Amino acid sequence: MGEPQPILDPLSKAALFLVATIDEGGESAVRDLLAELPGLRRSVGFRVPGADLSCVTSIGSTAWDRLFAGPKPSELHEFPGYEGPRHQAPATPGDLLFHIKAETPDACFELAMVIGDRLRGAATVVDETVGFRYFEQRDLLGFVDGTENPEGSQAVSTALIDGSDPDFAGGSYVIVQKYLHDLGAWNALSVTEQELVIGRTKLGDFELSDADKPANSHVAVNTLYDPDGTQRQILRANMPFGSVRDGEFGTYYVAYAAAPDVTERMLERMFLGSDEAAYDRILDFSTAVTGTLFFTPPAGFFDALPDPARTDTAVVEQAPALGDGSLGIGTLRRKD
Repeated sequence: MGEPQPILDPLSKAALFLVATIDEGGESAVRDLLAELPGLRRSVGFRVPGADLSCVTSIGSTAWDRLFAGPKPSELHEFPGYEGPRHQAPATPGDLLFHIKAETPDACFELAMVIGDRLRGAATVVDETVGFRYFEQRDLLGFVDGTENPEGSQAVSTALIDGSDPDFAGGSYVIVQKYLHDLGAWNALSVTEQELVIGRTKLGDFELSDADKPANSHVAVNTLYDPDGTQRQILRANMPFGSVRDGEFGTYYVAYAAAPDVTERMLERMFLGSDEAAYDRILDFSTAVTGTLFFTPPAGFFDALPDPARTDTAVVEQAPALGDGSLGIGTLRRKD
């Protein structure tokens, strides 16, 4: 297995997320940045001792076809989006994801500026989110986030590809979404009502008993089992974000997994419902506004990038336009 990027590291105090789309003709410059990025990270990190600066870089499906020839991660595809009876999870554009992490925000910001400068004229940053660690690793709803993350060897098997896709062993799939919270409506609930929505106690962070935990609680909906009884998990790296001026308060959802279908099954249950619940009750207070799927290559991938993709019409035809002239990015309804 190749050495992974630092997705297994503990949650940092600061994070900055950049999502970018590659401009027409920008492929060569983006490849140059990907090759230079480990060195750029070292240069910035050396200037901020103790910041423990890292950058997890991930690539979308359409971008992969534009950037690289040769094999492609076997399960890499566009985020499908979900349109449930009451709540929606949009699929939004994104070719590149830079998950920048550090113990200090200045290190994150400096590396983000360097990346932005290298991308100028070659790619467009479509989303920039500044995350921070909040009290006892709580989200802005006041609950601890990520308690059930797998640890040790279980985290490795949960998040990293093994020999099932040998060309990309040590890599991972990541789905990111921005959720905006209606704190007014949330804070109007009693603590007991909030605990029933989440499925955990607010102060002590203990999971409610099966007898007390509603079927549509966030914990119940996101507890996933295979038919043989094996629990399926993901590795979350969620971070709160917010703006007092704009009145926006949210969670940047980051889910790493060895196979994207695990995260997608959880999202299906959240938005489309299941036999036990019509939808995840947390969605009455948290609205998804973005959604994108990427592949996170192992660290060594950037030391020897695959050959560039061909630029003839055969490659262009891999993503045919729909009748409205779009590529289908942003559609909300899942296509089976």
